[in-house]
Amino acid sequence: MRIIGGLYRGKKLLSPSTTDIRPTADKARESVFNILYSKLDKQWQELTVADIFCGTGAFGLEAVSRGVKQVTLVDINTNTAAKNVALFPQEKNKISLIKANAINLPFSAKQFDVIFTDAPYHQNLSEKTLVSIIEKKWLSPDGICIVETAHDEELPIPKNMEIIDIRQYGIAKFHFITFK
Repeated sequence: MRIIGGLYRGKKLLSPSTTDIRPTADKARESVFNILYSKLDKQWQELTVADIFCGTGAFGLEAVSRGVKQVTLVDINTNTAAKNVALFPQEKNKISLIKANAINLPFSAKQFDVIFTDAPYHQNLSEKTLVSIIEKKWLSPDGICIVETAHDEELPIPKNMEIIDIRQYGIAKFHFITFK
């Protein structure tokens, strides 16, 4: 597992020491970032990003490599993400870790421009996480939420949101969601 683009392109990340973490494949992560480039109105250095169910923190750290302003990594177990964050000491002011349950996020003092969620497949956690993101005001009104699910998993979305794009890469499906 490695960083795909940006300042730290090629930098290796620590792999999870447990099978409870299923990192998003490098190629899929690269494709998601390419799609984001075309959908965002802000420059990367203006963006705030949250990586929920962050696992290794790969998505958030990829965003840091590409120059975003700030990244928040969220997981119920932040051990692997913390080890990978330590590989970026020069970026420590841009990265924060929150140990939290994604379906009951804490209220956020700021809203994020991009939120990536990668819940364990087939456990009906993605919809609950979207509800928590809305209730706790994590996503900015013009933000994009990318939800990774299994390719055969349905994703009901809240009524005030809409899917603007869906892409499938291998066993993973990525839903790009915004507010209506």
